Amino acid sequence: MQNSTPTPPAQPDPELPRAVALAWGIAANPQRGPKRELSIERIVEAAMEIADAEGLGAVSMSRVAANLGFTTMSLYRYVTSKDDLILLMQEEASLVAVPPDDSVERNWRDGVTAWVLAMRAAYREHPWLVDIPISGAPITPNSFTIVDWFLREVRDLPLTDGEKMSALLLVTSYSRATSAQDRDLRAAAAASDPADVSGENAFAALAEFVTPERFPYLAPLFAAGGYVAEPGSRSGDIDAIDTQEDFEFGLERILDGIAFHVSRVEAGEAPARRAALPPELEPPRDPKVREAAKARREAEKALREAQKREREAIKRALEREKQAREKAERSG
Repeated sequence: MQNSTPTPPAQPDPELPRAVALAWGIAANPQRGPKRELSIERIVEAAMEIADAEGLGAVSMSRVAANLGFTTMSLYRYVTSKDDLILLMQEEASLVAVPPDDSVERNWRDGVTAWVLAMRAAYREHPWLVDIPISGAPITPNSFTIVDWFLREVRDLPLTDGEKMSALLLVTSYSRATSAQDRDLRAAAAASDPADVSGENAFAALAEFVTPERFPYLAPLFAAGGYVAEPGSRSGDIDAIDTQEDFEFGLERILDGIAFHVSRVEAGEAPARRAALPPELEPPRDPKVREAAKARREAEKALREAQKREREAIKRALEREKQAREKAERSG
């Protein structure tokens, strides 16, 4: 009798999550449903219009359905959940126009800068993108296009695959964080007095607290208007809330850091790695230190209150002296 090796059970075909499959165009669309003019494209477009106008929090399946003139259940024939809808919105908003590969005319820094500016433009056009939580590696077509474009710009750098992906994560995080900051500052300026956002309105009130004795390094910069704007130093409108110079400075320093690492690799030097802070720089964890810090803050608060009472007492004393002089002049 001949022995035979048992055939292993067939493995099921790998499947993508439905929203990802929809993004790749390989998911089956519903064959039946009310009014065939409803489509995934129309649903995503309507959801993006709501998000662009009111923010991501305003998007719901019921709201999108109402805007399209359908029932909420009609949408579920196409998009199985709000999370899937948001992923498809993110995919559509992440569509970028990749420039032609003219690497002969452009170095890697210029290429990465163009890439970052394209990401910033997408965030500016759809500010709600920064509100979508990061839940894992992006695996949709447009996100792959973005990654592929970045790798094209750094392809000639002597970096490992892991280092190139780390560089991608670094500039992605910077672009996302600065775009969120810009969005929030402009929204705050639009909702209130832009001088509140720039700090102009608070300058005089804060000036007496920011003293060289208390803040020896901040005080000179503050007095020069380098931290909170001096009154009248800005135009007072939303356009005065401009962080472009700060963004450009940060991006150039990031690129400098990548360039420095590349130079070390080309010189055959081992990259410096720091696993932890030196012991002397580690913040103390002793409860007594925290208690002392709390006591210091309470003492500083008491000092500020005492100084305020002193100023008020001086003001009242001066008023009494003035009244006494005026009375003496009238009686004389």
